[in-house]
Amino acid sequence: MLDRYVDLLKSGEVVAFPTETVYGLGANAKNPDAIKKVFEIKGRPSDNPLIVHISNQRQVKYFASEISDDAQNLMDSFWPGPLTLIFKKKPEVLDIITAGLDTVALRWPKHPLSQQLIRRAGPLVAPSANSSGKPSPTKAEHVKEDFGEDFPVVDAGKTEIGLESTVLDISCEPYTIYRPGAVSAHEITEIIGREVVQDSGSSKNDTAKSPGTKYSHYSPQAKVQWISSGDTTFVEEALYLLHSRPAPRKDRRVIHYEGDFKKMAHELFDRFRQTDHQQLEFVFIEPFANEQLQNPIVQALQNRISKAIG
Repeated sequence: MLDRYVDLLKSGEVVAFPTETVYGLGANAKNPDAIKKVFEIKGRPSDNPLIVHISNQRQVKYFASEISDDAQNLMDSFWPGPLTLIFKKKPEVLDIITAGLDTVALRWPKHPLSQQLIRRAGPLVAPSANSSGKPSPTKAEHVKEDFGEDFPVVDAGKTEIGLESTVLDISCEPYTIYRPGAVSAHEITEIIGREVVQDSGSSKNDTAKSPGTKYSHYSPQAKVQWISSGDTTFVEEALYLLHSRPAPRKDRRVIHYEGDFKKMAHELFDRFRQTDHQQLEFVFIEPFANEQLQNPIVQALQNRISKAIG
């Protein structure tokens, strides 16, 4: 089933494909013309670096100038999986991938179809397969909503996690998480025996070291807001996403996750896109308590929702 998509990628075309996190927009990582198409299709700013997706650890040496013991331990522990590592790059890595930085972001995804595709087509740059600024795609139909029915997509149904990977910069100290995801700072510290810091995000005047830090992301057309403490009013033209507090009333637009944050993460971007179809004006989301924010999935949810709010 992958023959057509492999041929397209090898010929310099762009193909959307599933990972365990979200669908990616893939192009040959050694073809600058193909990579340029990714930026054009997404409407992505050129100073927003890309993640290179690989299919085994051996391919790291094609892109990274050095692989520390910490890097090796993290790869052994979390790859394939939802962890992106930022390395010092080799000189031959294309500047269009790295936004001219001296670092490169690498990930070995876990999804079997993405592994097969990369194994056959070679390493791929693959930002999320959506128009820049919109919610990331967790289904093939989301990709087609943004890029058209005829856009080539490897359709594997819904993605498993629903939020993008954790991005960890190990190119310099202190090691820094630029984007939270399913792999937590605590899990990373347990492997390497040192604390990592959480970055609050790049300023608009900086070149971002990681995707998802500089620009507005993940936003539906509806206005996304946290629910104010004690607010019990009900807005008809709104979607409510709750996890702990009582629902204001029973309604199909009130979704209560009852503390199931994995399910909330799995559905978040799809719920955002549904509000566009339903032409709702607001998305109201229950804030997370401090103790809930110890959960890496909740940290990732907080990050994506805050970005959607802007």
